[in-house]
Amino acid sequence: MAESLDIRFTQFLLESKALKFGEFMLKSGRKSPYFINAGAFNDGRKIATLGAFYAEKIAAEIEAGNLPNDIDTVFGPAYKGIPLGVSTAIALTASHGMEIGYTFDRKEKKDHGDGGMMVGTQLTDGMKVLLVDDVMTAGTAVREVIPKLKAEADVEVVGLVLSVDRMEKTKDSDTSAVKAVEAEFGFPVFAIANVKEIFEAGQHIETADGAPYVTPQIAAAAEAYLAQYGA
Repeated sequence: MAESLDIRFTQFLLESKALKFGEFMLKSGRKSPYFINAGAFNDGRKIATLGAFYAEKIAAEIEAGNLPNDIDTVFGPAYKGIPLGVSTAIALTASHGMEIGYTFDRKEKKDHGDGGMMVGTQLTDGMKVLLVDDVMTAGTAVREVIPKLKAEADVEVVGLVLSVDRMEKTKDSDTSAVKAVEAEFGFPVFAIANVKEIFEAGQHIETADGAPYVTPQIAAAAEAYLAQYGA
């Protein structure tokens, strides 16, 4: 039987050294026993593989009826979202037969040439836009990008796809960042894998010397962290 998406994705994260274990200070101020580093997807093979995982998840959610099959463009917020949006659009076209654009925002408005805040497929009223991002802890990036999109055109944001759902509650509530964004904006949020799936899979994936990537100590640290911060 083919391995499930979350197991294959965990294997890819580990092989790419994108999933690290130790002690990491997050933007939220929390000390986490694990960290997902999007900067590790730093060559053509890795970013193409990552885009293929996003496309596979998107195609599955379209088939399940959770996303529309007529998405106009994939939007990746600058800067980390740019390669995600481009590689996902390529994979959706090449492997899933979807004609789809990609769009990303500029950090500063360009005042020469074609100008404007957006690069790639330009946004127009009524367009269906799918957001892609890497990991969401608090949902800050989404809250920054939605007004930018709406200022550009009256688009319909149909969903957000993440690489990993950390499954953590926000600072001021018992709700996860994913659930908070879904409630606030009214579109669904999907992740290729959530942190529990990743830690479960990592206990069965071995390093070159035959030891599991996720040792009992790492698993215990992750469980303790989620007991404190998990939603």
